[in-house]
Formats: sequence, structure tokens, C-alpha cells
Amino acid sequence: MKSLSVDPKIAKKKLSTFIKQKVKDAGADGVVIGLSGGIDSSTNAFLCAEALGVANVLGVSMPEGGVTNAADICDAKEVAVKLGIGYRAVDIASTIDGLRRNITDFKVDERLPAANLKPRVRMAILYYYANLMNRLVAGSGNRSEFRAGYFTKYGDGAADIAPLGCLYKTQVKQLAAHLGVPQKIIDKIPTAGLWRGQTDESELGLPYEKLDMIYAGLDLKLSHGAIAKAASVKLKDVERFIERERKTAHKLKVPEVPKL
Repeated sequence: MKSLSVDPKIAKKKLSTFIKQKVKDAGADGVVIGLSGGIDSSTNAFLCAEALGVANVLGVSMPEGGVTNAADICDAKEVAVKLGIGYRAVDIASTIDGLRRNITDFKVDERLPAANLKPRVRMAILYYYANLMNRLVAGSGNRSEFRAGYFTKYGDGAADIAPLGCLYKTQVKQLAAHLGVPQKIIDKIPTAGLWRGQTDESELGLPYEKLDMIYAGLDLKLSHGAIAKAASVKLKDVERFIERERKTAHKLKVPEVPKL
């Protein structure tokens, strides 16, 4: 779909300007980024290093020992070393285990709540470093995730700026290639890494290429039938992601406040 094509040179220039301006407006000394070894955080790191200079970017790897793929940990560090940005590694396993041991009230399936706890712990670590260094947290969420609500509220969705938030996943790939993100990272199967074997596609039910075509079709105000045909998906898939966006819209909003 033509609307998913992006000029990476223009995108790089505009996003770099955005990053510089937001950091300046906040009176901050740089940014802190969570590095997962995936395409989004790697692209974000490359962008921020370009915009602010490597001395003003800190990448923090926050694996969960025994769960996080070893290759992802290595790739996160490789990105930091390649760019020359600051780097820290904090294993969150003991923090997660400690919290779960102290919450024993409920005898229910805790897989999803436990999974969501991880990005919230990571968020707290990123803001700790940001507070220490007078920096902003630069989140790595993309437009595909935001529209599908595929992120943890007050977890990986929590940040001061989201430089990739205007780009669909397929567009992030285009920008990543232009910036020089290692090809092995670009080619990885997308995963949030919340449990072993987890993939984005298995949870969403569609690959990002098709998901992006659905949302791009909605941007173009195409009929649901035309979108289904263009994306080679069922009509019910189009309707499912429209409803998903509606139901998860609260994740992108500040807390609701009543009127007196």
C-alpha cells in the first residue's frame, strides 16, 4: 500500500528535529532508552544518537534472567557499542520475583498480570536513570502498537517522548535500514519477550505487514471490504482491529477527570 512507503531521509530529519526540540524545551540533558535488542529500540537509539550526540544518550538493557533470549541481550549491547552511547544492564528477575512473592491474595491465572508487571518495572528503572541524569525517557513504541493497543499501560507505553510513534512497524523497518541498524536485528521475529516463545504475531493474530495495511486503509478512508481485499485478510479481521483500537484507546490518554 503506497501510504506505507516513507522517505527515510525526510523521516530521519524530522524525527531528529523533534527529539532535539523536545529535549531542549524540557531543559533536559539528553535521553534514556530501554534497549531490548529489537528493531524499535535499536532504531530509536540510532535516531537519538544522531539527534543529540552519543554523549547524551543512555541505553539501558533490562533482561529477565532465565527468560530473555541471550541473543537479544547481546544485540542490545552491540547497538550501544556500535553507536558509542552510554550503556547499563539491569537484570529485573529478582525484582519481579520479589514483587510476586509479596502479592499472594489472588488464586487466579496470573500470566498476563505477571507479564505486564515486567514492562512496568522496566519503566521505573528508566525513570530512575532519567531522574538521576536530568534526562527524558525516549520510548520506542510505534504507531502499529499504539493503534492496536499492543503495549502495557504505564509500562512500555510510558515515556516523555515517542519518536517512532508516527511510524507503522513496516515504516520503522524502512528507517532502520537507512540508519544502519544491523540487518540481523531488522530481520528478527517481533516479540515483546514477556515469556519464552512469545511473539507479537501469535498474540495479535496477524503479521505487522497485514495489520499496517488495515490501519493504513482506515487512514485512507477505504471501505472495510476494500481494506480486507488489499491486505488479504478476512473482513472480520478488519472489524476486529477497529474494535481493538476503540477498546484500548484509554491506554493513550491521561487519567479521566470528572467535571463538577
